[in-house]
Amino acid sequence: MIDAQLGSQVGALLRHTAATVVLPSYQHLQDSEISEKGPGDLVTVADRRSEEALTAGLSDLLPGSVVVGEEAYAADKSVLARIGGPAPTWIVDPIDGTANYAAGSGPFCLMVALVDAQGLAAAWIYDPIDDLMGYAVAGGGAFLGDVRVEPVAPLPADRLRGVAAATYYPANLRARVEGGGDRLGEVTNGQRCAGREYLDLLAGRQQFAMSWRTWPWDHAPGALLVREAGGVVRRLDGAEYVVAADPGEGLLAAIDDQTWRTVAGALVP
Repeated sequence: MIDAQLGSQVGALLRHTAATVVLPSYQHLQDSEISEKGPGDLVTVADRRSEEALTAGLSDLLPGSVVVGEEAYAADKSVLARIGGPAPTWIVDPIDGTANYAAGSGPFCLMVALVDAQGLAAAWIYDPIDDLMGYAVAGGGAFLGDVRVEPVAPLPADRLRGVAAATYYPANLRARVEGGGDRLGEVTNGQRCAGREYLDLLAGRQQFAMSWRTWPWDHAPGALLVREAGGVVRRLDGAEYVVAADPGEGLLAAIDDQTWRTVAGALVP
């Protein structure tokens, strides 16, 4: 299903949407163009326009496919049921890191994953500020720009750096993170942009990222990128992450199995 031409076309679509829809409004949004979908959950006119452009473009690139977008879900919760259906499914985050984008800061990313009958088939994460594209095809490796990301040797615990943003953690997990972080090199609160966290895992800037909320548009693209780079993405109980209509809760991505086990031992109750 995924060939070099389709992979290149999706990357070009992300770049075009960023250049024509997302960046022109960056740092130029009016108050009336920013609203809340829920408490603290922002959406902008650029999110909606970006998703419209990506949905149309992806549907044209792969006839017969369906799209599950973050903003479409906000309007109609039933769209999640498309995941796991018979049609190839595009999962779209039109602007990941909307709170940063709305504040006129960064990072923020545009993200797409393709799911077929075998699971995650391909993924793209694009940071338009740094003009950095992460791309992966199942079984074909992960790339940052044109450079293939190779597996790296595990680091000792006291040199591991990563994110455990505790905003949505339940009390027991929050307490464990607060108490176990001193067993690792550095545990940060993150950048409010899942896509950038995954790109930084591939770039070697950090070695793990732990989340509680696991919406598919936030994690499906990054999960394939990390796996194709030799890493692992699992639920906090150790089960492998699977993209599903039920998003579940709790996820830990790491650059390799040993790192996953070390971090889970320090931070997971």
